[in-house]
Amino acid sequence: MTTTRITQPASEPITLAEAKAHLRLTHDDEDLLVSAMSSSARAACEDRLQRTLITSSWKLTLPAFRPVIYLPMGDVQSVTAVTYKDQAGTTQILSQSAYQLGRLNGQPLLMPAPGQSWPATLTGVIEAVDIEYLAGYGDTADKVPSPIKAWILLALGDLFENRQATNIGSSVNRLSFADGLLDTYRNILL
Repeated sequence: MTTTRITQPASEPITLAEAKAHLRLTHDDEDLLVSAMSSSARAACEDRLQRTLITSSWKLTLPAFRPVIYLPMGDVQSVTAVTYKDQAGTTQILSQSAYQLGRLNGQPLLMPAPGQSWPATLTGVIEAVDIEYLAGYGDTADKVPSPIKAWILLALGDLFENRQATNIGSSVNRLSFADGLLDTYRNILL
């Protein structure tokens, strides 16, 4: 199973102005650095949550269909395509009427529609099924919950303050006290 982000979000949950206000910066000299660190903090947050914040597209690749397929990095807004290699090795597009998007314990899942079953796939390959979908809270930062944005700001502040740290990745790891802000929003991998 492989999950790949196809498109990056069109915007960040934290604007440059919000980031600079949090860091108490009044000059423009470090705008590129602050923007890059803000994106890094967002990516670290998404990794910890196993959830996409701003709408972006994803692809899940599987060796075969499973009875129920968990879609990582939810909240899933829609499934845009399901393709598979049939038993002859020909790529097929599965009709949208053949599957449905659902949730189990808050997790986004894809399953056959009532009265349908998954088609047989080519065996012996690790990339027989591709599922493309859109995930995220929405297209704009105002859709992202405030506790998540607060965590990103805390991570950004720590990255900015400790930018000369010799142990790459250690600064975000020091935020364990703030991880409680994220607890409600975590996707548990099934």
